[in-house]
Amino acid sequence: MNNLSHARPAALGLLLSACATAPPAASLAPAPPRPPVDAALYRTIAGLDSAMFVAFNQHDAARLQTFFAEDLEFYHDKGGLSNFEQTMQGFRRLFEQNRTTGLHRVLVPGTLEVYPIKGYGAVETYQHRFCHRENGRDDCGTFRNMMVWRLQNGQWKITRVVSYDH
Repeated sequence: MNNLSHARPAALGLLLSACATAPPAASLAPAPPRPPVDAALYRTIAGLDSAMFVAFNQHDAARLQTFFAEDLEFYHDKGGLSNFEQTMQGFRRLFEQNRTTGLHRVLVPGTLEVYPIKGYGAVETYQHRFCHRENGRDDCGTFRNMMVWRLQNGQWKITRVVSYDH
């Protein structure tokens, strides 16, 4: 037997014992935000995201719909797939039902990431927190989201949304 044959079981044993004593992934601290791949693109998409959610927080469905492409596909882990018209009807219904509850969205700081999609636009991922008043108290939840933005004729529009972890 050569020296490598004896080293393999020892190395495997060390690796296995290191894995067995490593803390579970859930207890690890979140990684610090990564610097943007493209700072200008990041600023553009972050600005669009902010403007879109100003419209959301003001319950301005007419302004909100201007951010979405007519060929929109909105995937929601609990609600399924909806198209542009279904999504806009959903926003209008949500705003109507929550007129006085203070329904609003806040981006979780440090979670926004933006990556270019060559020849198309960009993908944006983040976590956001939605809150409303219920029984005199804030009722909030934090969820994950991904949006695909298309740049066409100088206009940025959202073509795909994946909302999950509800």
